[in-house]
Order: sequence, then structure tokens, then C-alpha cells
Amino acid sequence: MKKRVDKVDKVGTVSTVGIVGMPPLEIISKINKEQGKIVDLDEPQLALPINRETHLPQVYCAILRTVMLNAMNMPLDQIYIDVGPGKCDCALHVATVLQHLLTIPVNTTYNQDSQGFGYPLCQSGLPLLKKFQKITQGVQFCTPPAPPADYPYLAPTVGFWGVPPRDFALLSLFPDSTHIYGWTRCMENKTPADLELESSYNPAVPTVFFAQSFCAKTALAKHLAEQHSKALYVDCDVNASSSVQAKIEAFLEFSQDTSDISATSAMRLGDDHALG
Repeated sequence: MKKRVDKVDKVGTVSTVGIVGMPPLEIISKINKEQGKIVDLDEPQLALPINRETHLPQVYCAILRTVMLNAMNMPLDQIYIDVGPGKCDCALHVATVLQHLLTIPVNTTYNQDSQGFGYPLCQSGLPLLKKFQKITQGVQFCTPPAPPADYPYLAPTVGFWGVPPRDFALLSLFPDSTHIYGWTRCMENKTPADLELESSYNPAVPTVFFAQSFCAKTALAKHLAEQHSKALYVDCDVNASSSVQAKIEAFLEFSQDTSDISATSAMRLGDDHALG
């Protein structure tokens, strides 16, 4: 049975649009022009336990299970789910399930945007948590999330490669001098299907390669970590366990104690496109 959320129609009401992944800029521009309210369904939006979600197998990543939880319990007018190479095949199946369960339009997109906007936030001196917050919020707009002049470059002492974790508390473990790599850098650049950019890292900087458990990107994260001489590969599901946090803390502490990175080598060496 399809689930309908009853709403009172009012003249001039703002349309609420859920997005999953990064729909093409053409779609985001259309929503912005119509003054629609965008809700990122990848992020926890409700005070509901994730075990309330029962439509997907437990082996689906926590991000997509969060998508289902949000979509089934929020008053939305329509949803756009990116199912191209910038997201994952599992998102396509989530879209199919939601199309069967909901009465609102559930649209699929295939984002192949290739115009890069840069990634000054990824290389800035902001706290890592604030970097991620600004980057993920920037998905709702067609313009870059940050002018480069507002967030000057800071040489990295450590790297975080991967997707935005479901549990942002994980990010508080890292120093402000952490540079972001992987798909999150693609997010800020607004080119989510750019595999070359996603695969880049700085070989001179100790780097944590992160992926959500049960995500296909775990393969790339593990592979790149094996190519890097100073790397830690971790994955976690809903929340970062104490053991995962302890591993990261130990890695960061050990990296600081043994780091031989000079200010010159860390400034730009391979920081833009060092490939595994």
C-alpha cells in the first residue's frame, strides 16, 4: 500500500523537495528558481531510531537506510534521487522501492556535471566538522559553497578521504589542518561522478580512508589505503564505535609523532591530483 502524507493546500506555499546524492545542477537550479525548500535525505532529519526502517535489508549502508527513514516519515512534495556514477546502484533500487511506496513523484537523475567549481573548503583551516557542514549544505545551491578568498589555504598535516559520514561526531577527532579528499571533495567541486578527482590524495600526508559499511566505495577506499604509505582504512555503519574512534585517535597521534612532512612538501605536493 502506498503511503500518503496528508497536507493542507495553501496558495503560495513553498514546495519541499527531498534530494538524495547530488542531482544535476539543472535540477537544483530549477528548485532554487521556484523557491523550493530542499531537504537532504542522506542526512538524519528525524529523531527516529534507524531500526524503524524495515524496507531495506540490513546490509544496505546506513546512509540509504536513513534516506528511507526520512522519505517515509517526512511531508515532502517530491524527491530527486541521483542514480548515476556519482551515487551508487543501490540508490536506483531505493528509488524503485520509494516509487512503489509513496504517492509523491520520486524522480531519478543521472548527474554527469563536469564543470568544476574548486574545493577551497577542503583545503582550508576550518575545523573539519565545519568544513563538512558547509560542503553538504552547498549541495542545495548552484553556486560554490565558499569563495576561495574567504577560506585561505592551510597546509595539511592529515587527510580525510571519503564520503560524509552519517555520524558527524567522528569528524571532531581530526585537527583543523585536515584536508578532505575523495567523494566529499567531488561534492564541493560539484562533479560527483569525477572518479579521477575522487581517487586523488596527498601521498605526503597521513590519511584516514573512510567509507560507510556496506557501501561500494569501501573497495576504492581500501585499495587507495593500500597504495598510501601512511594510511588507515576504516568503515563504520550507523555510528562510529569506540573501537573505530580509538583506531583513528591512535593513528593521528602516531602520525604526529613520526611525521616528517615539511611545510614545503605538504603545501602542494600531490594535493590536487595524486592518484592511487
